[in-house]
Amino acid sequence: MAATIEETFQRPVGQLLRGWRERRRLSQLELANRVEVSTRHVSFVETGRSKPSRDMVLRLAEHLDVPLRDRNQLLLAGGFAPIYSEASLHSPAMLAIRTTLRRLLEAHAPYPALVVDRWWNIVEANAGIAIFTAGVDEKLLQAPVNALRLTLHPDGLARRIGNLADVRAAVLTSLQRQVASTADPELQDLYDELREYAVHDQPAAPGPTDVVVPLELTHDGRELSLLTTIATFGTPLDVTVSELMIESFYPADDATAEYLRALS
Repeated sequence: MAATIEETFQRPVGQLLRGWRERRRLSQLELANRVEVSTRHVSFVETGRSKPSRDMVLRLAEHLDVPLRDRNQLLLAGGFAPIYSEASLHSPAMLAIRTTLRRLLEAHAPYPALVVDRWWNIVEANAGIAIFTAGVDEKLLQAPVNALRLTLHPDGLARRIGNLADVRAAVLTSLQRQVASTADPELQDLYDELREYAVHDQPAAPGPTDVVVPLELTHDGRELSLLTTIATFGTPLDVTVSELMIESFYPADDATAEYLRALS
């Protein structure tokens, strides 16, 4: 069972660092070479025989690709103050970020685009996502709206997805990787919930020319085909910004492109 945040704070920093190293499938020697310290020093840090400095905690976290939220937890466990802010997206400090996000979303119209947080809750979206929310159960549209739940819930988008088995498999595989990468208990709960929606259908075997899984969606009697990409901010210094993901949908064929332009 994943540790709670309270349990995480109670664990020594060395144990937490060892957990991240094992999660990244690195040996002590491999990590020591990356950080340019001795293997003995890494071992002493992990066992608590040596108390790491603030700089060492941050260096190890960087080379272990630890998310900013969890770097703050490592610092706290090591007896240091967190250094990464966690501002609300609606705070004055985030005005430039909000403005940038809205410009990106508006520029992507008439195609759907949305911004989600670490747990896949929608925080911003353009008008194009109306093709996803049409006809879904109202309870799924109550804030915070979770994009993955909206997609796979039987009362959500799932009943209009033609290749549901393929989409479900792709979503669950991606989310499982995210859970493994972050060890986030909320993401684990979301993964477990989404798995409960699964039926005993099998994804189709990819054809020789298949390179991505499209979203085959029925909207007002029309068959649409969409591709999706995920983008994040580079070099973030704030926890909230580091966890934002911009999901943009693109038409996979001319008919879908023409239909979405006509809707706008």
